[in-house]
Amino acid sequence: MSEDQKFLAVLRQSADPKIVDAIETLIRDAPDHELNRINVMTFAARNKLDEDRTIAAFLHAARLGMFEMSWNILCPGCGGVLESGMSLKSINQSEYSCALCAAGYEPTLDEIVEVTFTVSPRVRKIAAHDPDTLPMHEYMRQIFWSSGIDLPDDFERLLDEIVLDAVELPPGERAILSLQLPAEFVIVFEPVTHAAQFIDVKGEPTRERQSLSLVLNESHPQNDTLVMQPGPLRISLENRTNRRALPSVWVAGNELHHMLKQRRPFLTAKRLLTNQTFRDLYRTDTLDIDQRLKITSLTFLFTDLKGSTELYERVGDLVAYDLVREHFRVLHEIAAAETGAVVKTIGDAVMATFPTPDHAISAALRMRDAMRSLNEQRGSEDLLLKIGIHEGPCLAVTLNDRQDYFGQTVNIASRVQGLAVSRSIFATDTVVENPEASHVIARQGLQPTLQKTALRGISDEFMVYEIP
Repeated sequence: MSEDQKFLAVLRQSADPKIVDAIETLIRDAPDHELNRINVMTFAARNKLDEDRTIAAFLHAARLGMFEMSWNILCPGCGGVLESGMSLKSINQSEYSCALCAAGYEPTLDEIVEVTFTVSPRVRKIAAHDPDTLPMHEYMRQIFWSSGIDLPDDFERLLDEIVLDAVELPPGERAILSLQLPAEFVIVFEPVTHAAQFIDVKGEPTRERQSLSLVLNESHPQNDTLVMQPGPLRISLENRTNRRALPSVWVAGNELHHMLKQRRPFLTAKRLLTNQTFRDLYRTDTLDIDQRLKITSLTFLFTDLKGSTELYERVGDLVAYDLVREHFRVLHEIAAAETGAVVKTIGDAVMATFPTPDHAISAALRMRDAMRSLNEQRGSEDLLLKIGIHEGPCLAVTLNDRQDYFGQTVNIASRVQGLAVSRSIFATDTVVENPEASHVIARQGLQPTLQKTALRGISDEFMVYEIP
């Protein structure tokens, strides 16, 4: 049995067989560029597969060593990959700059950090395993741009129309480009070092040769925009890095802007951190102890059992323990099914996260129904679940050797749960008034009741809904 067949046989024990079959076909038949920085969302859509099950399958495959997982910091403007690492621990700057867009960005986990998968050399050797051998158009497609850019099938032809001239420059070498500047905005761009020089070409055409000298190094500072006239330009280039460079001259016109506007969904770091399979497989290998990474919007759901002390007294420790354990199992399953994850349990309480309010509301309603079913099976009201939900910004951190969350949003969600009585769901207005969440509630025929209330330890009053 070959190496990849051994991997696939093991993978079938933990992942959906249909998805494993699709992965096997991908590894066997796909061109090289489709096996580098795989966009899991696109893969699932193309093969008509469930997104969460597909994410889980790739996570299991990465854990086995079939794929290498990378965390890529993106420029939201051009979709370029500003930096890439093997884990979130590689994100160690407060701001990342894009020379192509002349802008800086804070590395929030919502849309600026993507997670992709590249086939391991043990399974199949592809050209991107040695990126310095890729021609410029493939380097741009596979290394520079993120999996969220939906590049056209004729990408190489389109790039030829955008690029006026280009050269492959080995380490320590020099080169000269001679070209005619059109009366357009032009960028001298180098994707390996992320160096860029803007040239605003305007005015009367000239026959006199204009000159520009650029030194490529690891610091790639942003240069001031130069103003030049349409006409001949001689560019002297020197590569002072220890890698091959790919300097080229781009016309920043409609073709480039249109290409960069073509986007597709991708697996964000936030989505992965709220995935139950990821939390189970990578429990202690996500963040460094001192890291604080911002998430601009995450939905927290807290639950607790009402009267759990009385339950232990009434049915005894052994029976109560089995009941509480079954309740935890059900809540875990429902959270995972709604693209969420249980972060931790505290006594009889649960803290879970969801990428959006609608999934949290749907999970809460399912959790309440599940507890009702368990009680009906027992013929008693032993499991009375109180639920609170809130959405907002937070920090992803490491606490007690596990990935956790910190911030006022977490505190508010916990306090909102404290308002709940048995079988009631309390959620803040940011949750219930979310359009998708409102649709989930309306489908159930429920009428939330709004109330203004104070939360313990929180100075501001909050608008909170009770969902009957």
